[in-house]
Amino acid sequence: MKSAIGREAAHPPSVGVQSAAGSRGFTLIELMVVVAVIAIAAGIAALSLRDPASTRLEREAVRLAALLDAARAEARASGLPVRWLPMPAGDTSGDQFRFVGLPASAQLPTQWLTEGVQAQVIGAPALRLGPEATIGPQRIVLRLEKQQLILATDGLGPFVVTESEGAPS
Repeated sequence: MKSAIGREAAHPPSVGVQSAAGSRGFTLIELMVVVAVIAIAAGIAALSLRDPASTRLEREAVRLAALLDAARAEARASGLPVRWLPMPAGDTSGDQFRFVGLPASAQLPTQWLTEGVQAQVIGAPALRLGPEATIGPQRIVLRLEKQQLILATDGLGPFVVTESEGAPS
C-alpha cells in the first residue's frame, strides 16, 4: 500500500490478517509443563548422585536396628541376658559382630552386608539387650569410608538412627 507521498506505509493495515504479535510466545500451560519436566529431571539427578557409601551405611544401620530389636525381644521372652559385641578388625573367627547369650535356636547373622563397615559401642565394650524391660540408653557408631551413623535407644524404645555426619569425629 502506498502512502500519499508514494511510499509504502511502515505498518500495513491488519484487517483480516492475524497480527504477528498474537502468534509469538508460549502459553502458561506450556511453560508449566516445561517447569514440571525440569523439576522431575532435577529430582532424578539428585537421587542418582547420592553417595553410594551413605546408602550402604543406611541399609546396614536399618538392618542392625532390626537385628538388635529382635535379639532384645528374644532376651525378654527367654529371660536370658543377651549382649551384642562388635568384633575387632583382626578377629580370626570370621564374625564381624556377635550376639552373646541367645539360645541356640535363635540364629542371627554375624556379618555385615557391606565390606568395610565398622561398629563401636559408645561408653561400653558391648550393648546390653536384656532380659530387663528397660535397658538404659545406649549408642552405637557405624562407619563406612567417610560416612558415619549413630544408632541409639533410650532404653524403652527401639534402636533408631539419631545422627548422621559426613566425617567421623
